[in-house]
Amino acid sequence: MRTAITREISAKMALCELTFQDRQPIDLELARIQHRQYVACLASLGCTVLQLPEEPELPDSVFVEDTAIVLEEAAVITRPGAASRRPEIAAIAQALRTHRPLAFIEPPGTLDGGDVLRIGRRVFVGLSRRTNESAILQLRRRLAAYGYTVVGVPVQHCLHLKSAVTEVADSTLLINRDWVDGEVFAPARLIDVDPAEPGAANALRIGERVIFPQAFPTTRGHLENEGIHVQLVDVSELAKAEGGVTCCSLVFTS
Repeated sequence: MRTAITREISAKMALCELTFQDRQPIDLELARIQHRQYVACLASLGCTVLQLPEEPELPDSVFVEDTAIVLEEAAVITRPGAASRRPEIAAIAQALRTHRPLAFIEPPGTLDGGDVLRIGRRVFVGLSRRTNESAILQLRRRLAAYGYTVVGVPVQHCLHLKSAVTEVADSTLLINRDWVDGEVFAPARLIDVDPAEPGAANALRIGERVIFPQAFPTTRGHLENEGIHVQLVDVSELAKAEGGVTCCSLVFTS
């Protein structure tokens, strides 16, 4: 069984942190409708959804992925790179405490969960504007006891590693090679995003299906041509806050 932790959208989402995008008006009610549809999609794919209440004063708090890394053995509570996001972690730690033993990233480390991509026993961590070397070293020490290898990966032109690459099937990655070096992930099979859809690499695998934004139809076709079963969602308003389909949930085996 899978559990998915989500959190309702903050009324102040329009004040979200932005790094690579210009600020655009966000239709809050439409964003909430899209988020409810996303949560329904998780449930339809067999996840038991634990929906946390809104944090009205925390604009980015819907993006729960950035607050924790949940493995079978433990959950690592992060220390987000944007200081405004650090108050988000308390509620997530409380929610995870009954599911996993907890570990914490300590200063001066900064780590966003969106920079963490696990492929089997390898954990790739993006070196980005939000995640630094200190956090990677801490994560390497903490996860070595469980048999994981932690690899730092430079990323460019995007917010997080999972903006540039995600797993869409066993040993199969969807990737934008302009944003991250594909050779790092060998011997994984790589599916390239369409050049006209650079933001299309963020996909959320749930079992044998992949939740994918409907904004990227050509890349969707690439996935389906490779036998990937795609479940479309509209996250256009969330994307204005630099959010994607992985960002809005923490999915783990129960």
